[in-house]
Amino acid sequence: MKKWFLLMAVLLGPLVGMSQKTAKDTVKTVPRTAVVSDSAVVAVVDSLLGKNGKKKFMPNPKIATRLALIPGGGQAYNRDYWKLPIIYLSIGGGVYAWNLNRLKYNDFLSAYLGFYVLNVSKQDSAYGTLRPGMTTNEVKVRNLFNTESEIRTATKDQIERQKNYWRRNKNLSIIVAGLIYSLTIIEANVAAHLKTFDLSDDLSLRVEPKISQPLMREPTPGLRLVFSIK
Repeated sequence: MKKWFLLMAVLLGPLVGMSQKTAKDTVKTVPRTAVVSDSAVVAVVDSLLGKNGKKKFMPNPKIATRLALIPGGGQAYNRDYWKLPIIYLSIGGGVYAWNLNRLKYNDFLSAYLGFYVLNVSKQDSAYGTLRPGMTTNEVKVRNLFNTESEIRTATKDQIERQKNYWRRNKNLSIIVAGLIYSLTIIEANVAAHLKTFDLSDDLSLRVEPKISQPLMREPTPGLRLVFSIK
């Protein structure tokens, strides 16, 4: 009888072990590892950190536009200090041209008014009545940069043409100065927007680590070549 029990134990023992192992294998779960794209990680880090590992300055376009209402304020906020001399020279040149053209216009306007008797009947002209027998008048003529001047004699038609010429130049100088001022505001806003898209200060070819490979479901160490174009 004992022999029969021993024989059954020998035959059934491996079957019981196999069944237990099969049950454990069916219950066992394999954890899946989430793979984060290394390109996304590098892009985020590069966008937040500069070349020296410090946090990059990211200007606010709205603040840059508001500060640009003061000439050069937006460029100073964007840290584009090299643009300040260009802005001040451009706006200053426009203001200087307007003032110079204004002086020359007033010189010829005064000479032109000398042909008329003012504050009387305005039937003949908007300025008054023409002085009888007056064909020429003296006018102050300034040089290009208003460093010298001289008194010249000119006819009424010559003085009138010069008066209209300097009046157009005076008005054009105001328009140019206004356009330059408007462009500085637009430039500050655009520059602030462009700085937010600047991902890296490195313009050369570089080698970076790569933790995910094509057609690989598991993280796999590797390298990649990156060339930044701006």
